[in-house]
Amino acid sequence: MEINNLKKLTEQLYTFNNDAHKTFLKHRETGEKGDFFKEVKPFADQVKVCCDQWEPLAVEWSMQEKPKNLHPMQIRNTAENIQMVSIRAFFPESSLKRFNSHIQSIDFILRRMLEELAEE
Repeated sequence: MEINNLKKLTEQLYTFNNDAHKTFLKHRETGEKGDFFKEVKPFADQVKVCCDQWEPLAVEWSMQEKPKNLHPMQIRNTAENIQMVSIRAFFPESSLKRFNSHIQSIDFILRRMLEELAEE
């Protein structure tokens, strides 16, 4: 099991989640959509590459270690949600309540993982 790699990828996704939240608040304040080819696609592509590496490692880790309150389905949902958020962050008309709910959910799972990984 590549614990160091999983930890690094989890930290990277945590940073991406925070960046998406800041980006959304900025675009919501200005009311301007992000430029698809200059902003949206490059950011979403980075998040996807990271997710594609992280998800199988995280699922395998959760099945082996069986951490409390962290299940493979939550990890799969987190990977899906962060990819969605990475795109919606650039569109100010996205629902604030739903966007914040996804951000908080992603944040919770990633923080729990980092806590568990720190103990190993």
